[in-house]
Amino acid sequence: MRIGIDARQLCGRTTGVGRYLLGLFSEWKTEPRAAGHQFFLYMPETADSTAGLDARRFITRVVPGSGGTWWEQVQLPRAAAADHLDVFFAPQYTAPLALRMPTVVTIHDVSFAAHPEWFRTREGARLRWLSRRAALNARAVLTISEFSRREIVEYLRIPDARVRVIPVAIPTRRAAGAANGKREPRLLFAGSIFNRRHVVDLIRAFATVARAHPDASLDLAGDNRSFPHENVADAIVREEVGNQIRWHRYVSDDQLDELYGRARAFAFLSEYEGQGLTPLEALVAGAPSVLLDTPVARESCGEAALYVPLGSLRTIANALEQILFDDPTRERLLAAAPAVLARYSWPRASRDTLTALEQSA
Repeated sequence: MRIGIDARQLCGRTTGVGRYLLGLFSEWKTEPRAAGHQFFLYMPETADSTAGLDARRFITRVVPGSGGTWWEQVQLPRAAAADHLDVFFAPQYTAPLALRMPTVVTIHDVSFAAHPEWFRTREGARLRWLSRRAALNARAVLTISEFSRREIVEYLRIPDARVRVIPVAIPTRRAAGAANGKREPRLLFAGSIFNRRHVVDLIRAFATVARAHPDASLDLAGDNRSFPHENVADAIVREEVGNQIRWHRYVSDDQLDELYGRARAFAFLSEYEGQGLTPLEALVAGAPSVLLDTPVARESCGEAALYVPLGSLRTIANALEQILFDDPTRERLLAAAPAVLARYSWPRASRDTLTALEQSA
């Protein structure tokens, strides 16, 4: 079978969707069922991240262009048509609408439809229209949690039977960064900074902890993509806690592994996610989380996290102090980790995704 894949997220700095693809590829390159398939990777430029793949089975097709909507909707379909594909896999919300072969699209969440106020007007409208059209055209719609499945059905008006839940697995390499013994009281946030993740509230709550515990520190790892813009640097300065807060605007995978491994706890005050991968990555590395109390957070992390309400800085600060300094609490959360992490497996995710592609073709 000839499987086309929109692989533009492998170009440049590899983040969420790019890591999702690499996780699937790492299994497909050794999975016996996948051995008879060819994967055509369409991207606007070559990507170093594909260097470890068998070039006879993972065939790179460079389609020059910006990698934006015009590239996706006009240039990519022309290239895909020439390869006589059996099925096309679009891993990030939208797909080329002019394709003449079956498609499978992954929609990780529908924040752009559920909360349009978080998006610039033009970008939100583009995502809402294209994602719904792509989902209606697709033989199968994949998503990463039951929460997102319900949202897709509600907001995009896609029949429930066409949406399949395939949870994304956690990179096992995160465990390699875990430090032995007692860690310093370091708190970590990792991920792009969006308004819905309330990073400024995290800074303010942590500052309360920092004033009482001079040995506590907070690492923020992620670029600022907030809209309307939040001035994170000014928020750090205002709290006057010196070098107890460090902002890493971009980190490599190795640097992120080190941050996970040195963290004693993780914080992710997001009010909307498709799954919430970074708290699970932290749990793999031995750092339990303080999370905003949402349905998807409880679905993802279960009994292995502390949950706090939105807007209560005092409650958030108390939870941060507890997870950093109360050993029985931390041990209780870590004891729940194996049952939680057992739900997430790259072999299972890759098999289920391949099944969806085969059945759709």
